[in-house]
Amino acid sequence: MKIYHNPRCSKSRDSFNLLSEKGLKFEAVEYLKTPLSKDDLVQVLKQLNIPAKDLIRKGEKDYKENFKGKELSEDEWIEAMLEFPKLIERPIVVKGDKAVIGRPLENVIELLK
Repeated sequence: MKIYHNPRCSKSRDSFNLLSEKGLKFEAVEYLKTPLSKDDLVQVLKQLNIPAKDLIRKGEKDYKENFKGKELSEDEWIEAMLEFPKLIERPIVVKGDKAVIGRPLENVIELLK
């Protein structure tokens, strides 16, 4: 298992704590310190089974200043997230070939079943 998270985010901490409290072994990746590679991001999108634009945090300053109102291709959204990792929704919990966004926490609970 793996969690991509930002410890400054309460939702991210909730998912991290849930995995820890359950005694599960997982790798924690602070994606703002250790950005995802393009291959990793593409793989996570496949595991989430969503288009790149659905992984974008639209409330972020980087989104509002650079992308709001723009129609980008799948590859352009991926490049945007690589350039501005804060745009990536968090947390993302990966288990096997599946992944969920931990908003709400129930998504993570469902993944663990």
